[in-house]
Amino acid sequence: MDRVGALVIGAGVIGLAVARALALAGREVVVLERGTAIGTGVSSRSSEVIHAGLYYAPGSWKARLCVRGKALLYDYAQRMGVGHRRCGKLVVATDADDEAVLDQLARRAAANGVPVQPLDAAQVRRRAPALHACAALWSPSTGIVDSHALMQALHADVQRAGGAVALGSVFEGAEPIGPRGEGGWRVRGRTLAGEAFALQADVLVNAAGLWACHVARAVQGPDPQAWPPPRYAKGHYFALQGAAPVDCLVYPVPRDAWLGVHLTLDLGGQARFGPDLQWLPDEAPDTLSYDVDGTRQAAFEAAIRRYWPGLPSGALRPAYAGVRPKIHGPGESAPDFLIVQPAQHGWAGLVHLLGMESPGLTSALAVGEAVAMGLA
Repeated sequence: MDRVGALVIGAGVIGLAVARALALAGREVVVLERGTAIGTGVSSRSSEVIHAGLYYAPGSWKARLCVRGKALLYDYAQRMGVGHRRCGKLVVATDADDEAVLDQLARRAAANGVPVQPLDAAQVRRRAPALHACAALWSPSTGIVDSHALMQALHADVQRAGGAVALGSVFEGAEPIGPRGEGGWRVRGRTLAGEAFALQADVLVNAAGLWACHVARAVQGPDPQAWPPPRYAKGHYFALQGAAPVDCLVYPVPRDAWLGVHLTLDLGGQARFGPDLQWLPDEAPDTLSYDVDGTRQAAFEAAIRRYWPGLPSGALRPAYAGVRPKIHGPGESAPDFLIVQPAQHGWAGLVHLLGMESPGLTSALAVGEAVAMGLA
């Protein structure tokens, strides 16, 4: 049976960033990816936003990894020629209740070391005349990135460091070798053609995105009931036909565990809106539909006109949809990333990364750094 230093499950942006960090630390790395190309799951259907880190509880994984990951990502994109732009973001309040939320966000941003600038209504009008807002927060360190080019760069780094990505390879289960995995992990899988394979790995990292909770339950050792049930939320995106009304991102104030229908830009300056939030039945990720529901357009238009009253009728067209891995349900507060390493569960060389939704893209390089340090 072949043995590798580290086996990473999932070749999305986080799995590739973890694989890169482990390979650069000198480990022989193989990434198992059930898809036929890298990054075809959660990572391929996001807003491509580089988040600043102003939404997350101080001291949380999300706050620390987002702020650290943002700095690493801007530097990496610059060095590797990955398309990106530090365009900034306005978080806009459209009524008095929203203004109170802005104050809370400003305090949280300060606690996380994230620069923001409060704007009054006149300042918002000067910055973005098309918007309706009684106040806003300006976040200068928010940006956008070409997520596909980013993953291609990470993949190339893994390969240059001697690692490999095995496409069309489905993880089926793993068992510890020796007491509490001290002898490594025996991993079972199959190819998409149905061929069985087996590997031994000193380190096993679960970065399987939508499949991560399923993978956690298929690894013997830690109690499978310790892991949260997988939940899925779909987000639709609509693109704007015509010129964007602003040159930055625009977000409404966040409500509960959702950031609202926001305006983002691609690197060509075209505007798109989304995502909305549609909870899906608890079913296997390979049965999920990514069709865009055109009947949701009216709700999009109503949400957008709260902050951009001049949205022309019929100016939206369906763009794409994504599904986010959740470890909470409707009406519950969004939890932190669930990053469980040997220091927490006591099993050698085993790492689970669960609930890695936004700001996962921004945090990816910092997640890789944290996993590599936790396994050192």
